[in-house]
Amino acid sequence: MPEARPTVEQLLAKAYQPSKDAMELHPFYKGKFQVTSKCCVRSLDDFAIWYTPGVAAPCKDIQAHPGRVFDHTNKGNCIAVVSDGSRVLGLGNIGPEAGLPVMEGKALLFKYLGGVDAVPICADAHGAEEIIQLVKWIQPSFGGINLEDIEKPKCFTVLDRLRAECRIPVWHDDQQGTAAVTVAGLLNALKLVGKRIDRAGIALLGAGAANQAIARLLVLVGADPGRIVMADSRGILHKGRTDIEHGDDPYKWDWTCRTNAEQRQGSVADALENMDVCIALSKQGPGTLKVDWVKRMAKDAVVFACANPVPEMWPWEAEEAGCAVFATGRSDFPNQVNNSLGFPGIFRGTLDVRASTITDEMCVAAAMELAAVAADKGLRPDYIIPSMNEWEVFPREAVAVGRKAIEQGVAGVEYDRDTLYAMAERSIREARAVVDQLQESGFIAQPPTSPVHPDLMR
Repeated sequence: MPEARPTVEQLLAKAYQPSKDAMELHPFYKGKFQVTSKCCVRSLDDFAIWYTPGVAAPCKDIQAHPGRVFDHTNKGNCIAVVSDGSRVLGLGNIGPEAGLPVMEGKALLFKYLGGVDAVPICADAHGAEEIIQLVKWIQPSFGGINLEDIEKPKCFTVLDRLRAECRIPVWHDDQQGTAAVTVAGLLNALKLVGKRIDRAGIALLGAGAANQAIARLLVLVGADPGRIVMADSRGILHKGRTDIEHGDDPYKWDWTCRTNAEQRQGSVADALENMDVCIALSKQGPGTLKVDWVKRMAKDAVVFACANPVPEMWPWEAEEAGCAVFATGRSDFPNQVNNSLGFPGIFRGTLDVRASTITDEMCVAAAMELAAVAADKGLRPDYIIPSMNEWEVFPREAVAVGRKAIEQGVAGVEYDRDTLYAMAERSIREARAVVDQLQESGFIAQPPTSPVHPDLMR
């Protein structure tokens, strides 16, 4: 007999279980990261090397030769995760303190998946200019900056200015990271259904930072911007939309002018008419994407429903609608399109070659390599993108990104593919081994098994 389909209640309970667990385990550990030493301390005499008076020698060496900061310090493997808490996950503008658990989680993923040291910095900043100034002030301490959870259109201004004005690479994961992973999955999905990206009709539901960046990368990999139709909560973007033309997001108006060559108008349902692809980064479901709407798409349609924790539609609804390939942002369904597949490997490669920026082409290189990892293992409708368990994704991405940086002339040092792979693999293996050893020794305690651990009541 076929396996019984879970009820909506069961799925919702599963979706929200991590939130319940988080309320137990966050206070148990009191945070998710800490600072530990990476140098030996054979005796207290070593402090004369690591601090005064010995430390003066590397200080003077860096003063005379600024590039040697990468030899004497951890700058080359340390980034800042910067946020003002103005658009945190699906929670909105909750402020910098409330956003700190997310940034700590990001730091954990950077280290465990990419071997990258990351420091959360949640700033009580007001406006784009203050964030820009903050990053420019702190850049001497870091090898790169990951912008996170900053509301639009402020996030566009911050990213564009910092990419132009900083000496170190700056990127916004909600834009470039989401775009890289989405493009990787879409390339494989289109390969499965036998459609060319330059001829595919693509509907982007949601016109925020993520889908605007996705559109930018789609054009770079060959999509025809005239065949892209974007829609927001008010319907399809077209040149007659005066609310966009005179709105506060000039980037949105730019995409309104660049896309939708036929100047289609109407609702979200109209945006999907005869389209080959739907990429939804919009309101949580279920019911945001309706079966009848997807039925109006072209044969062998590809649908990415990426809202979290509940996608815009359920997988069985997509199946009922005749969808050929379906992806979500959830790990308990096939084809999880998740930023965590992108940013650890992309930053690993960026740091290893001391790149001065992260270009869109470097993000495309990561997307192509991510797609190749899945293709190497054999594509299926339920496997178009690797999972985080396939750890080789990250060093392979790192190599692709590093080599593209070298090719574009933005790398500070150059290595061949084999050397880059060995560097990335070692960093990632060491990061995981440290966690394993700390858990085995008990310095990282195992989670409590009771609903409420006694330590939580202190």
